[in-house]
Amino acid sequence: MRSAAVGFRVHSGWAATVAVYLEKGAPRVIARERVQLVETFTYQFRQPYHTAEKMPVAEARKFVKRVAAGARRLACRTIQGLQSDLQKQKIKLTRCGLLLASGRTLPSFERILASHALIHTADGELFREAILHACDECGVKTEGIKEKELLEGARKILRAQPAVLLRRITELGKPFGSPWAQDEKYAALTAWLAMAPREERKRKN
Repeated sequence: MRSAAVGFRVHSGWAATVAVYLEKGAPRVIARERVQLVETFTYQFRQPYHTAEKMPVAEARKFVKRVAAGARRLACRTIQGLQSDLQKQKIKLTRCGLLLASGRTLPSFERILASHALIHTADGELFREAILHACDECGVKTEGIKEKELLEGARKILRAQPAVLLRRITELGKPFGSPWAQDEKYAALTAWLAMAPREERKRKN
């Protein structure tokens, strides 16, 4: 059975998702989707910390926890659905590549709500954490890479210049049609990196 990886580029309330496997060392895209991570796709739920900012702290905490729990459920449903679809093609989903933000550690809940910059960061982290949780629950190993380091990391691991890699990724998406924008391209590249042989990673380091 062949192995595959799925890449995620997460936004507030949704994520671009692309799955790939390697055929003779070359990536092949086998799934592309934009998935919702909130049941109700409105600003209120897509930006939970922004919404919570206007609530009393106790109410705000409950609201954010509810959105986070829902995001985890939907992320699990996404991973399980992809596993099931790939299983029918005799492909096993083994890895996940997740694009990260700056990696800044968030402070206490109250301090987050007191800072507009931290509120933006926390909204994104909530949905990335949902993907991490889902992969863990589904037995899929996750490898994160900061988005600002993606192209340089890919250059070192895949031994090709970023412009060359992006052209290849663009070509891979042509059979799928629109949307195949930066979200999908970066998700695909992240999945490709997750599938790279371990020895290539050792050489990078």
